[in-house]
Amino acid sequence: MVCSLPPGGPEDPVRHRLVIVEGIMGSGKSTTMRFIAKSLQEANRRALPIHERTDPHPVRATDELEHWFQPWLDATPEHLAQRSVARWAAFVETMQAGDVVPVMDGQLFHGDLTHVFLMEADASTIERYMQTLATAIAPLNPLVVYFRQEDVEEAIRLVCAERGDEWVAYQVNWKLAAPYSVRRKFAGLEGLIDLYRDYRRMTDQLFERLPFDKLMIENSGRDWPTYHRRVLKALGLPARV
Repeated sequence: MVCSLPPGGPEDPVRHRLVIVEGIMGSGKSTTMRFIAKSLQEANRRALPIHERTDPHPVRATDELEHWFQPWLDATPEHLAQRSVARWAAFVETMQAGDVVPVMDGQLFHGDLTHVFLMEADASTIERYMQTLATAIAPLNPLVVYFRQEDVEEAIRLVCAERGDEWVAYQVNWKLAAPYSVRRKFAGLEGLIDLYRDYRRMTDQLFERLPFDKLMIENSGRDWPTYHRRVLKALGLPARV
């Protein structure tokens, strides 16, 4: 586990006005998002769990595109990144006016950044996007929880086995039709694994550069009680019995 918190940070349960749970598909983002929201509520904090499938979604930039599933047909990576930052900035302004703590299922990496990556944005475009987005959300003093699995291939094969052939076909037909995958001739499950190796390499680097509180947990062991205790500690919340 890697934890980056300032001295004296975790004691105050109100210091983080935004929590984002990140990781590749099947990492446990949605489950942990719900756990965090419930824990905040039990600590008398108003929490707003926001699942990745929320529709309409408050920050997702592809929602209003004609081909939201294939944004490369409607927009450039730069345009999509600008839309994303604008949506986030408006959301942050709204949240600053109240006392609700939104708990996001992805959307820093897993979401619009995934599409910007699939659209084959260059490294400088992605870096500028993340820097601008980090500045936009900084007023909420976010905590980013990043679930990571050392063996990407094992993690992808596991989630594919759990979710079944229909879900695998959905992922392959979507993500391997994107410009990034087509140029590299990624195909089938092996191509999906190769894609996520590249994606995870990118998100590892971006996570390291985030300028606010962050917690990385290697969760291949699936020891969820231990992982959740670490999350609660980072949030300054009491451990749940």
